[in-house]
Amino acid sequence: MSDVPLAQPPLPGPIVVRDARPGISGLSPDRLQAWFQERGEPAYRVRQVEDAVWRSSASTMADVATLPAALRDALEGAVRFDTVGETELRFADGGNTEKALHRLSDGALVESVLMHYPAGVGRRERHTLCISSQAGCAVGCPFCATGELGFTRDLETAEIVDQVRHAARRLAADGRHLTNVVYMGMGEPLLNLDRVLESIEALNDPARLGLGARHITVSTSGVVPGMRRLTALGPQFTLAVSLHAARDALRDVLVPLNRRWPVAEVVAAAIDHAAATGRRVSYEVTLIDGVNDTDLDATAMAELLRGQRAHVNLIPMNPVAHTPWRASPMDRIETFAGLLRSAGVQTTIRRNRGQEIGAACGQLAAERAGEPPVAAVDRRRRLLIDASLAALRGERSDEPSPVGVGD
Repeated sequence: MSDVPLAQPPLPGPIVVRDARPGISGLSPDRLQAWFQERGEPAYRVRQVEDAVWRSSASTMADVATLPAALRDALEGAVRFDTVGETELRFADGGNTEKALHRLSDGALVESVLMHYPAGVGRRERHTLCISSQAGCAVGCPFCATGELGFTRDLETAEIVDQVRHAARRLAADGRHLTNVVYMGMGEPLLNLDRVLESIEALNDPARLGLGARHITVSTSGVVPGMRRLTALGPQFTLAVSLHAARDALRDVLVPLNRRWPVAEVVAAAIDHAAATGRRVSYEVTLIDGVNDTDLDATAMAELLRGQRAHVNLIPMNPVAHTPWRASPMDRIETFAGLLRSAGVQTTIRRNRGQEIGAACGQLAAERAGEPPVAAVDRRRRLLIDASLAALRGERSDEPSPVGVGD
């Protein structure tokens, strides 16, 4: 692999009508079994299909040679074998980062990123996939490329799962296997919680992908009702909270749904989740030069998280078009980390990967969407500058919560 994007033809233009057939990977075993029973097929056909979906290199129904041709045709008419068939790949970091841009049946674009971590002293080789749960995002965080796109729609269960199957097939071709999945791509997972939970069930099921729950991370920017629902269900996967600021005035700007669920409410829900599951919560903090990286912000975050079962990941902001901001310098990030650690908060500094291929969520899709009008860009920059300056003065936003973010 090289760091140069693959020479591939562009993805085809959008399909006007969304394919109504469900994706086969999103069907529960019971539903799949019922389909075969209705047609008088023997029970072992279900196992043959599951093997083809989850444990083979097949990418189309025609590749499933274990089934009779007539049965393949019947399945093809009822379900889609793969819902993310059209995919463009880009590689970076000497092949250790793979960015996939998937086109869905209605033309919606979603992204996944496969990251390879070689084995080291006391550390096994890992292959971690970051996946999307929505096309676009309603939350509208201004430092996130997906936020520029706005919200298109929720993904179906199979459209989430098939991002994983696509990566797993690529890994299997090299004799490797997927070790971790994180729901940190495009979209807010807890605003599509039913489909996310169904996809996790498929990934966790030993009869399907068989990925252990502790190898699955679900991220949220602070949808408190969804967090409370997860806690009630008691899953053992890791909860990650996109925190970004501990002061409400600033978080109102950086994470607009903070206007609906303030940071103290979000952290209280996270504390309860950690207590109920025994799993520490991961807090993600994107650091922006001169905006949320001050000693005041670090002290506020330390006080907010002190004594918790928590781990903070500090991340330099990825370059995002049309924003007036840039990443915090590394010495400032290290100072911020030191202040957290001195308060007993476990903290890691994460280095960005794949910047040259737009590996941050939404960057490729935003690139495909084209440049917005110059006047719109200028207006957005002015609004962000004014809002961030007001937040630094401690003034709360009077803007409403983002459209699509409710109870």
